[in-house]
This record gives sequence, C-alpha cells and structure tokens, in this order.
Amino acid sequence: MTTLAPTMNKDEIYTWIVDMLHEMFELDKTAITPQSNLYTDLDIDSIDAVDIVVKLNQMTGKRIQPDVFRTVRTVQDVVNVLATLMGSDEKA
Repeated sequence: MTTLAPTMNKDEIYTWIVDMLHEMFELDKTAITPQSNLYTDLDIDSIDAVDIVVKLNQMTGKRIQPDVFRTVRTVQDVVNVLATLMGSDEKA
C-alpha cells in the first residue's frame, strides 16, 4: 500500500481509505461508501479502530490525535480528518 501524498484531494484519499479497509479487514470494496458507518455498517470494533489509527499514522507520517478519531463515525469522517491532517482543504 502506498503512503498518502500531501497533494492528494479528498477523492484520492477516499479511494486510498477504501483500499486500506479492504486490505486490513477483507471488506468488499463495493460495500464501502462515504456514508458507511465504520461501526454499524462495516462491523469495525474499537480494537480495529485503534489499528486503523496506527496504520494511518504510519502511512501519513503524522499523528492523529485520539480525541479527533473518537468523533469519526463514517468513512467520509476519516477522509475529512486525513484531508485536514494532510493540509488538503480541496472539496471532494
């Protein structure tokens, strides 16, 4: 899996996240939408969420604050957090 580039827009970040979720949890890519709730729709638990944060920290070279990730519920929320973290304010 490639690392996130600071120049990626939200669409590219979304595609990257779908690939990451597929790779980490063997989720069907077609079942993942921006509105998918990580916990209820994708069956990700709190341990999985920690694994996601660790992976995102590794792939971005930046640290996502636990308080920030606690507010994340949907795939789009993850995209928004990463876009902010990476400095990409471009609209999806």
